[in-house]
Amino acid sequence: MRRDWHPAPRASQGLYEPSLERDACGVGFVADVRGEASHEIIRKGLQILVHLAHRGACGCDPETGDGAGIMIQIPHAYLAGECARLGFDLPGPGAYGVGMLFLPRRKDSRLVVEGHLERVAHQEGLAVLGWREVPVNSAALGWLARASQPFIEQVFLRGPQGMGQEELERKLYVVMRRMENEIRDSEIPDKEDFYIPSMSTRTVVYKGLLLAPQIEQFYLDLAAPGLSSALALVHQRFSTNTIPTWPLAHPYRLIAHNGEINTLRGNVNWMNARESVLKSPAFGEDLRKLFPVVTPGLSDSASLDNVVQLLYLAGRSLPHVMAMLIPEAWDHDPTMPDEERAFYEYHASLMEPWDGPAAIAFTDGELIGATLDRNGLRPARYLVTHDGLLIMASEAGVLPVEPENVKEKGRLQPGKMLLADLREGRIVPDEEIKAQLARRRPYGQWLKENQVRLEDLPAPPRWHSTDFSNLLDRQRAFGYTDEELRSILAPMALHGDDPVGSMGVDTPLACLSDKPQLLFNYFKQLFAQVTNPPIDPIREEMVMSLASYIGVERNILEETPQHCHTLKLAQPILTNYDLEKLRRVSQGDFLATTLMMLFPAGGGQTELRQALEALCRRASWAIRSGYSLLILSDRAIDENFAPIPSLLALSAVHNHLVRERTRTQVALIVESGEPREVHHFCLLLGYGAS
Repeated sequence: MRRDWHPAPRASQGLYEPSLERDACGVGFVADVRGEASHEIIRKGLQILVHLAHRGACGCDPETGDGAGIMIQIPHAYLAGECARLGFDLPGPGAYGVGMLFLPRRKDSRLVVEGHLERVAHQEGLAVLGWREVPVNSAALGWLARASQPFIEQVFLRGPQGMGQEELERKLYVVMRRMENEIRDSEIPDKEDFYIPSMSTRTVVYKGLLLAPQIEQFYLDLAAPGLSSALALVHQRFSTNTIPTWPLAHPYRLIAHNGEINTLRGNVNWMNARESVLKSPAFGEDLRKLFPVVTPGLSDSASLDNVVQLLYLAGRSLPHVMAMLIPEAWDHDPTMPDEERAFYEYHASLMEPWDGPAAIAFTDGELIGATLDRNGLRPARYLVTHDGLLIMASEAGVLPVEPENVKEKGRLQPGKMLLADLREGRIVPDEEIKAQLARRRPYGQWLKENQVRLEDLPAPPRWHSTDFSNLLDRQRAFGYTDEELRSILAPMALHGDDPVGSMGVDTPLACLSDKPQLLFNYFKQLFAQVTNPPIDPIREEMVMSLASYIGVERNILEETPQHCHTLKLAQPILTNYDLEKLRRVSQGDFLATTLMMLFPAGGGQTELRQALEALCRRASWAIRSGYSLLILSDRAIDENFAPIPSLLALSAVHNHLVRERTRTQVALIVESGEPREVHHFCLLLGYGAS
């Protein structure tokens, strides 16, 4: 049984669903701010990791952990000596890249993958200098980790004469993405063992299905005195809702993460939809080889790392990328400078945040830092010494430091960033980071000239007021019950009381009911099961915002004034008056049309399918005709036409446009009498409503 056990089912299996991968862990780093590499930094990094071991976990095998790892700078002198013994020489630092590879254990499969990588590298203009089997001690592992242990190897790649380090870094990324996509789609036996922990000219990652004390015993390189680095980023994993695997151990290529990305599914779906409009001068024609940007089946942390890597290699600095994806609370902060607020609002027009409790450490081998989510729901402590060390971890006391050597210490604040620039040999304050980012472009001027606010649109000449004459007929058409009217709608209408519910809903499943059910009722809320404290949107108003930005989605790999030509809504729920403003808008890119989501009242499954297909065709026609706001409406119901369930109609149009690669060209707005609970509105937003 042990020989057959494999901890990494990447497809849905029984109750396991890979899209629900989450983890909560211990993260930390140590860096010599002066940029002086030494083996002592690696020793201190491993010591931090051991002191964070209690933040990790193990399963039924007490010697198999959920995952641990360390990222260091490429130790050029050490690797040059190792490669010379293997019969090939390395060029100078920055002129070659190191790929750390997890390969199939079967030799025939491994040779096929190696040959595939050499072919891809050659096609991308890179030369394979040689291969090195990474020395490991499998006896240090638990039996579960040994059962799934991949073959671990390093490959050394060099660019053609005249290729700079930045261009080589991008080419290595292209090779890595091509390998991931092509091996995943291949018929190679044991292809699930293949993974690339890192492929870079600056950093290398040692990680695996390990407990913290095992990593140095397993990876023999880490104990070698000649192995040196000016930084060490470490991570001990606690897989909250996941199955631990070798690839899902941290660090990833640029980040290590403690927390959860609660908006993951929406983030990934929108990233997939945006691929049709992505362009990059840095990548040119290579950009199409990188899709999908987010590799299917990864955890929330790994998916975030995929996006960070693309945005970073396309030209943004690492602090810029982190501030863009995990912004601080800016909308209601009266103390924030106007330039900084404009920076965040501009980027809110580009893409939605990756939101959730998160402490994220990041490095590209030259910059190293950490940031917290806007709520500050994960711990991060830091300490600076007089002899030039910067230490950050999920808790204090991870390294022994004499009191007289402490220069500064503190707690990373919500939304703030800790950063050390090893090239300049200094720690960069959060205020300086944000000020530099805010001055990159005239974001405030661009917003003033291009952003459209709902309240500034002209008043409509008429709008739909409440019609009580056919209210009962409409309530019946949309399936309202007496209980909903009495318990949900009446308290909200009379007193503004939102009904209070429980996450542990134990009502019968809709699929088991003998009564007709709304499509909404077939869905259940996803929530963080372990680690999220309750949040009060009234008392914690400063970190909460309902503002929405709708309009044409543009290329997020560039920044232009047109990127903030969006329509800003104070909240996603519109009144009839607001909707009529949008229905009549004709300003810049904004032009609206209404598409009816109805089908014959006497029809059945066939008529419903035909109506959905016709609705999708009309949406495609509207885009070709230049409309950018599509209002999906069931207002025209009567004795002849019944409403298509709003969630079904919306998701059908949304996914149809994604398949046609035109979803980013329009905003979808739902006008319906069907949704009446918070759960319903959340589903509409989650399945495509703008």
